[in-house]
Amino acid sequence: MSDSGATSDASDAPGAAPAARYGRILLKISGEALLGERPYGVDPAFCTFIAQQVAAAVGAGVQVGLVVGGGNIFRGLAAAARGMDRATGDYMGMLATVMNGLALQDALERVGIPTRVMTAIAMNEVAEPYIRRRAIRHLEKGRVTIFVAGTGNPYFTTDTAAALRAVEIGASVLLKATKVDGVYDADPLTHPEARRYTDLTYADVLSERLAVLDATAVSLCMENDLPIIVFDLNEADNVRRAAMGEQVGTRISGGSPA
Repeated sequence: MSDSGATSDASDAPGAAPAARYGRILLKISGEALLGERPYGVDPAFCTFIAQQVAAAVGAGVQVGLVVGGGNIFRGLAAAARGMDRATGDYMGMLATVMNGLALQDALERVGIPTRVMTAIAMNEVAEPYIRRRAIRHLEKGRVTIFVAGTGNPYFTTDTAAALRAVEIGASVLLKATKVDGVYDADPLTHPEARRYTDLTYADVLSERLAVLDATAVSLCMENDLPIIVFDLNEADNVRRAAMGEQVGTRISGGSPA
């Protein structure tokens, strides 16, 4: 897949800043990440921390799309397990992502980054409707574009929404922000001996059922040759570093693992 939105050749001039490897990225952040140190809801301080990371990437010439989950407020699958209708629970979860997207928009604009929120469920007083060409135009104008309400359909996760939006906008890479520094062969929080992978193939992730993204999201990335980088969001400047092509976390692609 070509690096759409690649930076200009002017960056090759003497003294110029190095060009980003990935000129247009889709950053996926879980709703739980917005908790910060809180047990529930949104931590404004951690939203600011995320905004500063995104701002650093924008400052390096990267176009940033962002998908956020809603698990810090409501998780439809968990509600379904307790007897709620699955579709109803998923729609409630989609609305939670809208709240998170507005919180991130506020944090980004407070650090000087123009931002647009685009929703898959119409709510014109709150956010723009998702229109692919308009989203691409926002990105080309340097606006961070936050995609909320998932795909607009129940039974699909926000991981799948992130993969879908990444493909639609022509992103060069899908960055999956997590609480650990990559993909491990076991949970590193409970297995200190767990081994971290530097590179994986899509087939490895699917066959070994590694808990990175859901299978639908991985399959969509595989079909469109969209690389995935799984990295630690809590490490300052990792978003910019990943976009620049530095070794951050675990890279998932169609090639043979290193």
